[in-house]
Amino acid sequence: MENDSVPQEITTLVGREVYTNNGVFLGEIEDLRLELDTQQVTGLALHELNHELFAEEAASARGVIVPFRWVQSVGDVVIVNDLAERVQQAKQNEEEEVRA
Repeated sequence: MENDSVPQEITTLVGREVYTNNGVFLGEIEDLRLELDTQQVTGLALHELNHELFAEEAASARGVIVPFRWVQSVGDVVIVNDLAERVQQAKQNEEEEVRA
């Protein structure tokens, strides 16, 4: 029997590190956002954030939620597409434009 066919509890995701497909560390999964009506995971709540990408969020201890649709693979770590990096870079560019 293949490992992929064995159902796993969603709580096994808690504590796993999350990286982009470019190898950039985003954070560690602290909790999951669930849609109870459809019984689906809709987001990953991260803490222990990468301070370079999430300086404001890390300083305020709010954390971030990564949409589950960004997840590309789940194993010992969780891999998400690089949209997370692009979102933060766009946010930083907007802040720099406001300062200029």
